[in-house]
Amino acid sequence: MTEKLLAARARSRLKTRQMNLLIALDEVRNIHQAAIETDMSQPAASKMLKDIEAIFGVPLFERLPRGVAPTIYGDAVIRHVRMSLSCLTQAQEAVATLQAGLSGQVNVGAIITPCPALIPQAIIRTKREAPRLCISFEVSTSNDLVARLKQGQLDFVLGRLMEQEDEPNLIYEDLSVETECVVARRDHPLMTRPDLRLEDVVDAGWILSGRGSILRNRFDMMFRRAGLEIPSNTVDTTSVLVVMNMLIHTDFLHIVPVDVAAFYMRSGEIARLPIDVPCTMENYGIIQRRDQLPAPGTHLLLKHIRDVAAEIF
Repeated sequence: MTEKLLAARARSRLKTRQMNLLIALDEVRNIHQAAIETDMSQPAASKMLKDIEAIFGVPLFERLPRGVAPTIYGDAVIRHVRMSLSCLTQAQEAVATLQAGLSGQVNVGAIITPCPALIPQAIIRTKREAPRLCISFEVSTSNDLVARLKQGQLDFVLGRLMEQEDEPNLIYEDLSVETECVVARRDHPLMTRPDLRLEDVVDAGWILSGRGSILRNRFDMMFRRAGLEIPSNTVDTTSVLVVMNMLIHTDFLHIVPVDVAAFYMRSGEIARLPIDVPCTMENYGIIQRRDQLPAPGTHLLLKHIRDVAAEIF
C-alpha cells in the first residue's frame, strides 16, 4: 500500500480522537500509557487501535512484550496524521486570528547565521504591526530544524536544503550566501602572526557547532583536504553566551559566519584572526512545507524577513 493511499484513507476516515491515539502510541510506545494520555480506558484504546488498523488493512503497530512499536505502515500513517493535526490547528488559529485581529502563534527555526541582524530586525518590524502576535524562535542545525518542519512543529525554517537531497514536499527560497571566518580574543597570541595557515591552528582549541551540522562537516573536511589531522581540542555549543565568555577568557578559536563575527566583535574584546579559511557553505534561505498553508501572522513575518534580507544583502 503506497503512502499516498495511506494518506488518503487517513484524511477520509480517521477521526481526531483516533489520530490523537496514534500520536500518543508513537510517543509513549505503550497502550496503557497512551490510553491515559488520551483519557480513555486501556480496553477502549486497544479496540480503537484495532478499528484503525481495520481501516487501513495493515498492522500499524507491532505488539511487543513490554509495549508496542510502529511498523513501516504505522510510521507512514503517523507522519501524515501529524501533518493533518497540524493543519487543523493552523486552521483554528487562522480563524481566531481573523476574528480577533492579527494575533496567534508563529514557530520559527533558524541556523545561527541570520540571528545577529536579519531575524531581530524582521521580528521588530513584525511586532510593530502585530504586537499581539506571539513569535517563538529557536536556533539549531538545518538537519534538526528541517526534520521538525516536516513533523509540523515549525511554521518555517531559515536554513539550508542540500542540493543532493530529494525533498519534493519542501519549498526553498534563497536569501543569502555565507562566508566563514575565524575569531578569537583581541590579544590572542596568533593575532600578530603573519601568513597564518591551517597547520598553525591544528593544535588550537576550537569552539564548534555540534557534530552532524553542515558547518562542522565543512570544518572537518577543510583539514582533511589539507592533509592535516582534525583538531581534537574542541567544545561543541551553539550558546552565544558560552562562546563569548570562552573567546574572551581563553585562547580558543571559533569559526563563524562573517555576519555573526561582526556581532561578536562589537564588544571590542573579540577580533577576526588574520587567516583565510577554505570553508565554503551553501546559500541559506526560507524553507516551508508545500502542503502547509501559512497563517496570516506567518505571512507577515515572512514578508519582513524578505524585506530585511533585500536591504542587508
